[in-house]
Amino acid sequence: LMDGISTVQITLTDMHELGVKLSMDDFGTGYSSLSYLKKFPFDIIKIDKSFVMNMENSPADRTLVKAAISMARSLELKVVAEGIENIEQLNYIKSYGCEYGQGYLFSRPLPEKELYKLLKSRQSAFEKQQ
Repeated sequence: LMDGISTVQITLTDMHELGVKLSMDDFGTGYSSLSYLKKFPFDIIKIDKSFVMNMENSPADRTLVKAAISMARSLELKVVAEGIENIEQLNYIKSYGCEYGQGYLFSRPLPEKELYKLLKSRQSAFEKQQ
């Protein structure tokens, strides 16, 4: 993506037209440029954990996360906040309208079999609530 190679743009566009959902990881850092949101057919942005992890103590990080979520929603993109480790962080991103989160609050990284068990148990718990 960094080289702006037209074949990359064509390939990503073709994949998107086939129904493949494309995500920009680590949004707000390094090479995840705003110009890529205009140039490539992303469906999802993932806000980098470096912003999420300091929200409780940093008004600037809260403002940046809120702005990224607002911008993404205006562009009709889904948003994932990375690095959610506590309820306070979760409450912030939910109050800003973020649809998805990932981080240790939900689970540590797991091998495939353990992940499957976790998802099944949470599905069962969800179904019991309904």
